Amino acid sequence: MADFVQQSITKSATRVLATPIADADSFETIVNAVVTNNPFACTAYTVGGMAMDPVTITKRSFGARLVWEDNDAKNVGSTTEKYSTKTGFNAGCAVIMANAQLATAHVGTWIHDPDLDTYTATLRCHDANGEVYMVTVSRDHIDVTSYSDDAILAKVETWADGVAALA
Repeated sequence: MADFVQQSITKSATRVLATPIADADSFETIVNAVVTNNPFACTAYTVGGMAMDPVTITKRSFGARLVWEDNDAKNVGSTTEKYSTKTGFNAGCAVIMANAQLATAHVGTWIHDPDLDTYTATLRCHDANGEVYMVTVSRDHIDVTSYSDDAILAKVETWADGVAALA
């Protein structure tokens, strides 16, 4: 019987943020800046004859939590909404909050607590050394996964140290 032979050593690391990212706009600015400015010095590459960008957003999610309260500020209902774009997030929240039928059904008034919102984006990055790794930016933490060269983590850490919202 053949033995398994280790092919690589991949690592993962997490930075828990001292303070969650303030809002969807701040989150979107941080993520888009990585793609636009390429602070990790990633390089373009080819897979199966297809040109790939140095940094690509592979997945993005915006989650909103809305609650309905009665006149005594008692929670009488809630909903959690998830959107793939910030535009959808803003529009969806507005539609729900403007829906008088929902308010009537819940016998209450809607409250959107932004502190309960969630945001996540996963970035696929191609390092100059040939490694493809992922950086996932969430509202309250950042994950770096599927890397083996510690220099990759150092690049991401240097970038995060330079972004006030990621302290």
